[in-house]
Amino acid sequence: MSDIKEDFLAKSKVRAQDLEHRRKINFNIGKYNAVVPIGKQQFSDLHLARERAKNIKWRAIETLDQQLENFETAFTARGGKVIWAEDAAGARKEILRICQERNCKTLVKSKSMVTEEIKLNEFLHENKIESVETDLGEYIQQLDGEAPYHIVTPAMHKSKEDVAKLFAEKLGTDINLTPEQLTLEARARLRKKYVEAEVGLTGANFIISDVGAIALTENEGNARLSCSWPKTHIVVVGIEKVIPSMQDLALFWPLLATYGTGQQLTVYNTIVSGPKQADEVDGPQEMIVILLDNGRTNILANPKSRESLYCIRCGACLNACPVYKNIGGHSYGTTYSGPIGSVITPHLRGLNEWKHLSHASSLCGNCTEVCAVKINLHELLLENRHEAVEEGHATFTEKLAWKGWKIAVMNRKWMNKGNASMKDWMVNKVFKGWTAHRADLNFPQKSFNQRWREKNKLS
Repeated sequence: MSDIKEDFLAKSKVRAQDLEHRRKINFNIGKYNAVVPIGKQQFSDLHLARERAKNIKWRAIETLDQQLENFETAFTARGGKVIWAEDAAGARKEILRICQERNCKTLVKSKSMVTEEIKLNEFLHENKIESVETDLGEYIQQLDGEAPYHIVTPAMHKSKEDVAKLFAEKLGTDINLTPEQLTLEARARLRKKYVEAEVGLTGANFIISDVGAIALTENEGNARLSCSWPKTHIVVVGIEKVIPSMQDLALFWPLLATYGTGQQLTVYNTIVSGPKQADEVDGPQEMIVILLDNGRTNILANPKSRESLYCIRCGACLNACPVYKNIGGHSYGTTYSGPIGSVITPHLRGLNEWKHLSHASSLCGNCTEVCAVKINLHELLLENRHEAVEEGHATFTEKLAWKGWKIAVMNRKWMNKGNASMKDWMVNKVFKGWTAHRADLNFPQKSFNQRWREKNKLS
């Protein structure tokens, strides 16, 4: 068993038994579940809206090279610059170069999962550059020295009392501050950073191909400040975020808002198409977009897993997943947790080391049911398991056990040998791997074959 898998199982075991953690998560996800149905009412035909969104993303991904080239052409025509980064190291190197050339001491950044993916904050800290998270949830997590817990709500696992205690320890505030007072405290501190920062960095919810722009959606306005106050604006975005046309935002922005937070539309929606133009009074002097691959073309090359690139990072599958709600976001040990993370991480970081995530699922299909763009997530989890075996990543013991199981279940005589107690003993005691993380498997006293014969005799 790899160290990564052992760490995942150990963290999962601890977290699954933490009743206080479960209470906090159920409380926060319960609030989400209460508002999402209200947000969905804005769609006259929700099924059709999701189907159209999936088809648009299908078109974008199938023509990804063309879409990205169109974006680059339109974006650079207005003075922007595009950098293509093959991996995380390449992206970090370019960001550091940009910062050093501008004598950057402070960088403000809005919420961005892709910068978590490339470990940017740690890297900048090592190079003596202060990187400040300006999203409130990310700011809380940065103060606590933790990675984001959730794709959309980074501090979902913390209660208001936890945050008040954290602020008191790290910032010296009164431990009895209300959530409103804590928010004002964070805002006062962060606004000073916007003025001081030489560089602002954001992610992008969408890359708009036809007009050469990026789209941001948020509720706090920190992304707008991060991209407009500093003289230099850097965007780091995965290449899969592309959509063909600006008109597509009329569908994707409401879908992302509804499935992400239950809103009809988030508070701030921004389209940024380049640096400040000659006839404009504000905005950055320069804007640089870094298009990140970092394993995404591995997924693109796989006809079956390619569908996972349609994801718009709404986080709905995490909120619906019974495994995620029990083991928590940090147990996964990777940037993208929950069902979508379990699908894409093995392809982004190596199937052999991360194949265990595809088994961290009940295969109930709830993730597929709630996906805003109808990605067949539970089927892709099964596909990952199949690929791991096909590529030879299964252990000898696992192969032997399943070979024996196959022989038994495909032969009626073997299936009927022994009573239920003997079968229980064989599975639960001899094959100890089955019950290491599962309840005992109890066979019925009579097999279906035996009951069928008895029924026919009686009739």
